[in-house]
Amino acid sequence: MNTTTNEKNTATIMHLSTLSQYFIPFGNYFFPILIWAFKKDKSDFVDYNGKQTLNFQLSMLLYSLILLLVSVPILLYTIFKNISFSNFDGSDLIIREMSTANISGIVIVAAIAALLFCFLKVMEFFLVIYAAVKSSNGQKYHYPLSINFLR
Repeated sequence: MNTTTNEKNTATIMHLSTLSQYFIPFGNYFFPILIWAFKKDKSDFVDYNGKQTLNFQLSMLLYSLILLLVSVPILLYTIFKNISFSNFDGSDLIIREMSTANISGIVIVAAIAALLFCFLKVMEFFLVIYAAVKSSNGQKYHYPLSINFLR
């Protein structure tokens, strides 16, 4: 099936509109949904690319939330394991054994979480550009690590 230039451009803009997240909060969901909602019935190619775009963005949100849900409790535990709450009269809070070894554990957990999040964002950026190039060439592209929320 041949795709028209208009369909290719619409699909490309839909992929690239996810980059609006860097300027507008939730723009990576809002703009692709708008474009997809108005054009999905007119073109199977646009419908396919819209679903791929939204599935990938929702997958990245899910992966980020999982990373947050895993790293924040570990980080909080690492910080608060060194605080003694034995003095409950409110006079003072005793911090014991806050050595460089304990602080380095906090830094390591925070650094790993930050690096994983940065890796996700860099991967997302390049995959969006790659998908936009593929769609501008009239090729269907399926994002890796994308969960099919919309079929």
